[in-house]
Amino acid sequence: MDKKALSERDICSKFITPALRSAGWDEMLQIREEVTFAKGRIIVRGKLVTRGQAKRADYILSAKPNIPLAVIEAKDNTRSVGDGLQQALEYAETLQIPFVFSSNGDGFIFHDRTAAGGATETTLSLEQFPSPDTLWARYRTWKGLDPAAEKIVLQDYYDDGSGKAPRYYQVNAVNAAIEAIAKGQDRILLVMATGTGKTYTAFQIIWRLWKAGRKKRILFLADRNVLIDQTMVNDFRPFGGAMAKLSTQSKTIERADGTQVELPLALDRQRRIDSAYEIYLGLYQSITGQEERQKLYREFSPGFFDLIVIDECHRGSAAEDSAWREILEYFSAATQIGLTATPKETRYVSNIAYFGDPVFTYSLKQGIRDGFLAPYKVVKVHIDRDVEGYRPERGQLDRDGEEVEDRIYNSKDFDRTLVLDDRTKLVAKKVTEFLRESGDRFQKTIVFCVDQEHAARMRQALVNENADLVAANHRYVMRITGNDKEGQDQLGNFIDPESSHPVIVTTSRLLSTGVDAQTCRLIVLDREVGSMTEFKQIVGRGTRVHEDTRKFYFTLLDFRGATNHFADPDFDGEPVQIYEPADDPVTPPDDVPSGDEDAVTPGAEETVVDDPTGVHLPLKGGGQRKVYVDGVGVGIIAERVEYLDENGKLVTESLRDFTKAALRKRFASLDDFLRRWKFSTRKQAIIEELEAEGLPLDPIADELGKDLDPFDLICHIAFDRKPLTRRERAESVRKRDVFSKYGPQARAVLDALLAKYADEGVLALDDANVLRVTPFTAMGSVVQLVRAFGGKQGFEQAAQELQAALYLEVG
Repeated sequence: MDKKALSERDICSKFITPALRSAGWDEMLQIREEVTFAKGRIIVRGKLVTRGQAKRADYILSAKPNIPLAVIEAKDNTRSVGDGLQQALEYAETLQIPFVFSSNGDGFIFHDRTAAGGATETTLSLEQFPSPDTLWARYRTWKGLDPAAEKIVLQDYYDDGSGKAPRYYQVNAVNAAIEAIAKGQDRILLVMATGTGKTYTAFQIIWRLWKAGRKKRILFLADRNVLIDQTMVNDFRPFGGAMAKLSTQSKTIERADGTQVELPLALDRQRRIDSAYEIYLGLYQSITGQEERQKLYREFSPGFFDLIVIDECHRGSAAEDSAWREILEYFSAATQIGLTATPKETRYVSNIAYFGDPVFTYSLKQGIRDGFLAPYKVVKVHIDRDVEGYRPERGQLDRDGEEVEDRIYNSKDFDRTLVLDDRTKLVAKKVTEFLRESGDRFQKTIVFCVDQEHAARMRQALVNENADLVAANHRYVMRITGNDKEGQDQLGNFIDPESSHPVIVTTSRLLSTGVDAQTCRLIVLDREVGSMTEFKQIVGRGTRVHEDTRKFYFTLLDFRGATNHFADPDFDGEPVQIYEPADDPVTPPDDVPSGDEDAVTPGAEETVVDDPTGVHLPLKGGGQRKVYVDGVGVGIIAERVEYLDENGKLVTESLRDFTKAALRKRFASLDDFLRRWKFSTRKQAIIEELEAEGLPLDPIADELGKDLDPFDLICHIAFDRKPLTRRERAESVRKRDVFSKYGPQARAVLDALLAKYADEGVLALDDANVLRVTPFTAMGSVVQLVRAFGGKQGFEQAAQELQAALYLEVG
């Protein structure tokens, strides 16, 4: 056997796998081959959507399923034994795997990332590959696991037998939390971008701790009823009869598979608790309140729960005087896990000060790069009144006949204190235009408004703009806000991928967090978002990929400049520690925290008695009054479309500019490209490489509207050369009569090949299989046609000369 003639797969099956088997690794339970762990980044160019190359490890070795220990990168035997090591190390860092191997079938290079002493890298023969027990012992020492902790860490994940497995980052998050708890840490923070499966991750953590007997009574807290209900019938469903909801109101809801289920309740009508359950789920609002009788959580003893998990913990538990914090401090002996996409860090509230630094973080940027989260386009619409401001004319009266205060109003004022009805109508018109021009007026859309009253006016304006579809179904546009029961009743239908209505919903803050709107394709921002935390949550409404409905990206339509947050280095970075609590309360400074103006915006139930900043108008009649001014024209100054580049940054450029920049990175100069093209025996391979990197050439060809060869597309776009069409290149070859040395039949074949190239863009002219289709079938058999060139080698040489002749001219 010539080992160097074997493929990489042959090296794996004939040498690497037998070596693993001999070392004691179980093929069914511990060895996984060709493991795809990242799907490949979704790349959007216009309406074209492609995926970048997936990340795939040749081998992942695990102590038990989802407890990975080692990664192996294999190469064929023409490569050296360590050629795959750098690639394997990159994978190991992503997968958080400590032991890394490279092999070409002769042996292994072993890299130990635990730095356990001795050499970091060693060379091993095939027979010296370490056993599972050897690597586990190193792992256990590295993690500092005693026998009790080891038992918890080795507890099985939940497996429903369907083949569903957690994603690699969910495995990393679960294992990090379990290991921290096993070693005695009792405050855990997990930061995972919206849409990455925080609740499923929490379920696996709870399941393993529950099954290991480490945590016997668990409380799961959230702040939205829909979150509790979704969790009980979906991710937490395996807990079955051990689980109940802390509520007095029974509710029948539909599971993902269409079956109906009645949620079990842990409270009776007198709000007495059934303490026989082990898993409790509750809204923090329903178990606490201002009055002592509302503090239902006090019906439990402080030591009742072993584990508390707080979903979306940025919303309540960060502030020292919040309701969630009150509950957490009552059950202070319990292990507490906070889940959030956006750890809140301001001068006034802090999650990190309470939970400590995150034990695991998976960012929005990483989720998009891996292809698990949807990228987005941003359309910025600048309205003249927002940019230039509005100053009323002298004596200008509002809708109530009162004189409008003479000052300059800007986007901070509009719809909060001053209403320009024409502005609302213009926004509704632009949203409707966007949906019409997209070709799909049934894209699920969320319009974020300043407050509930603004959401009502926006709904009315959108109804008038879409009267045809509203006439067909009045639920086409709906308002979903905290004070609108009819709207809230439709929330389930809006987030259900199978339900067609509602299509457009207007809201203020109700939908900004926690709602699993998988098919949302358009997010409209018609209010300022001062808080980075809330901005991340709003963006998260669109980041879920839903392949069944072909939803791979979404659009942010921004009327208020809220997407300027993208330029903030903190947009997707690690949270910054600002607030450091001391023993005595610290009086907050008078200034508004930079970038967190919403933190001090009055709520619906608050009354402004003094406002030195002048942001809020003086009160009339005991409440803040909005001023309505009619007949003030508004218009659009400019619109910009921005793309998310490969580094996760928004850039404003045309498809042509983007393609040019990407090609110039790939090919240093025209000569560099010409050399690559000339010496590539298979031109299509260059095209496939570009496509794998998210740069297909078809869209740019469509934009130019010409029948251009990929060669000309690249020369023209990247190096500003005049392009020739395929037909022009073919005619140039014919005029030069470069095939006079061949006989009549061979010349006829070459002429037909030229026509094939000109009409269809065929690049592989030297592939003899092309002779099996028309018009060649009418010219003779493949054998006869090849014989006209003196044999297969002669045909291939002639076809390659033809191809070279095609590319002699460069504009």
